[in-house]
Amino acid sequence: MTRFVFLDRDGTLVHDGGYVHRLDDYRLLPGVVPALSRLEAAGFGLAIVTNQAGIGRGLFSESDYHAFEARLERDLARQGVRIAGSFFCPHPPDAGCGCRKPAPGLYWAARAALGADLALSFAIGNARRDTEAGLAAGCRAAVLIGPERPATLPAHTLHAFDLAGAADQILAFD
Repeated sequence: MTRFVFLDRDGTLVHDGGYVHRLDDYRLLPGVVPALSRLEAAGFGLAIVTNQAGIGRGLFSESDYHAFEARLERDLARQGVRIAGSFFCPHPPDAGCGCRKPAPGLYWAARAALGADLALSFAIGNARRDTEAGLAAGCRAAVLIGPERPATLPAHTLHAFDLAGAADQILAFD
């Protein structure tokens, strides 16, 4: 079992223009590679956990998702960052599935596939559902990223402006 940082994709790693799936729209957010490199250097595995309701809503196909994801992972790998696994929920919000965040199913799937020790792991995302899912799965803590700190945060939830700040929070927490 190993410790991981579980990363939301859209709005955390790549620009989120809404239902991101077109290769032409691929844009890595600033500071992502150095932040991920620091987490890897500290001994964390990296995995992506992402809701992709556009698939279930018929806005794009699973093939579109996989092509975009492959581009992201290739881009990161060229810059020295390894993504150990990527897990996605294709269902729309009203499907009632156990894999759509804030449900913890994607984290449990990652634990099974990657041997992740959730009690030693962290979740990062730009929406409360991202952090809630990580905490519900048993992650040690979660970091909500975004320009404004919410007035209240649940227990074991930290806040950072961006992924670089989230990495700082995790490395200081650890």
